Amino acid sequence: MGGIAVPGAAGPGLPLQRAVPVVFVLIWSTGFVVARLGMPHADPLAFLSLRFALSALAFLVWLGLARAPWPQGRVQWGHLAVTGVLMQAGYLGGVWCAVKDGLGAGMTALIVGLQPVLTAVWISALGRESRIGSRQWLGLALGLGGLLLVVWQKLHLGQIEGVDLALGLLALASITAGTLYQKRWVAPCDVRSASFVQMLAALCVTAPLALWQGLAFDGHPDVLLALAWSVLVLTLGGSSLLYMLIHRGAATAVSSLMYMVPPCTAVMAWWLFDETLTPLVLAGLALTAVGVALVVRESRQGTVVPPPPLNPN
Repeated sequence: MGGIAVPGAAGPGLPLQRAVPVVFVLIWSTGFVVARLGMPHADPLAFLSLRFALSALAFLVWLGLARAPWPQGRVQWGHLAVTGVLMQAGYLGGVWCAVKDGLGAGMTALIVGLQPVLTAVWISALGRESRIGSRQWLGLALGLGGLLLVVWQKLHLGQIEGVDLALGLLALASITAGTLYQKRWVAPCDVRSASFVQMLAALCVTAPLALWQGLAFDGHPDVLLALAWSVLVLTLGGSSLLYMLIHRGAATAVSSLMYMVPPCTAVMAWWLFDETLTPLVLAGLALTAVGVALVVRESRQGTVVPPPPLNPN
């Protein structure tokens, strides 16, 4: 978790403990669908600015009620701010702008879903963890092959433009860099105060850009529902489940299930928005799932695949 402490603790004997990772992945998957729901009625940066502001306010209230400790020192605040800019403004900005520009929820999820694999490769290349084994390299190749399979068909059908793909890759680069930065520089601190600092830093980046673009937000019920879901379910609920899982030592299980987000999102997008699920797209999704499963399975004995970042979607 890169040095973020977990508030509270729950006993290991809860009856629904085994279902928590699945619920978490389902919640994470809805982030891309929520983007598709809200984008017709709001500029991405305007929406995200409101989301960051409301999320920061919610965490501030939580901090006050729980009397949780704040990060110690300006250096720690600075490191948390950097992760907030990368993992919130950069990542979510890329995701939402890509979906707004027409990339599609399923395709966006597939691109950014490669983040844990890229992170593991980078850590191994630096020699800070165990080296990547042959099975992991095979898994990485299969995962990239599945991605290329899906991208190739959509390019062939004219469904992806260069700008859309660049935005998706920007999101992938931001979340990967943010995870690596957090792992290296963020010292142990309370997750609620860390989340508040991250949201505030992201807001400082997106709000001026949103004001420059004109704050397009029409107040349609769909975008209000998307905003409420983003703050209450994705930011607060999803984060709380993640903290619970990591506290119980289930980070590896969460990382494994995270690779099922793209197929789950693709099915949700097909069901809600009639996004195309051709046999070739399904084959690409399946190939990616097999590849990353090999990476995660091998990582249990060697390289550590980091858990998902703070505040999903």
